[in-house]
Amino acid sequence: MPKPQTLYKLIILYMLDKVRHPLTNSQISNFILDHDYTSYFHLQETITDMVGTQLISVDIVRDTSYYKITEEGTTTLSYFTNEISGVIKEEIHAYLEEHGVEMQNRTAVMADYYKNTTEEYCVRCQVKERNANLIDLTLSVPTEEAARSICQKWEGKCQEIYAYLMNALL
Repeated sequence: MPKPQTLYKLIILYMLDKVRHPLTNSQISNFILDHDYTSYFHLQETITDMVGTQLISVDIVRDTSYYKITEEGTTTLSYFTNEISGVIKEEIHAYLEEHGVEMQNRTAVMADYYKNTTEEYCVRCQVKERNANLIDLTLSVPTEEAARSICQKWEGKCQEIYAYLMNALL
């Protein structure tokens, strides 16, 4: 049986390996904390260590951290996957199946904004499927309020906008 912190790392790697999209910190935390594997603080320490050792990578979009497994993480998992018990693997599969659609929808659609060098705001709206961009659209807007509004509406409107663009351009 691996040391507890090693097991937490393997669980996180296994979860990230089984999905086709990044997972948020809260999605990873919900699984591990719901199953009482460790405390929140030990988990955050483990995640920080894994980013530092490049087993996982993190993208931060509007105060949300999205984690992906790296090549190094995939290689490490291939060596130690048998250290994760069958029961834990079944729990992970059940959790991902139960929350899969919800998690994929939440992470496949992203919008963020930043101030550019001309003092305008750029809004980057994305729809990703299997780590490929279906849409990667950047708009310039004059105010932060407009940028925030676009980010808030993007998730609800992205399918309609994608369909419009496809019809208009094909």
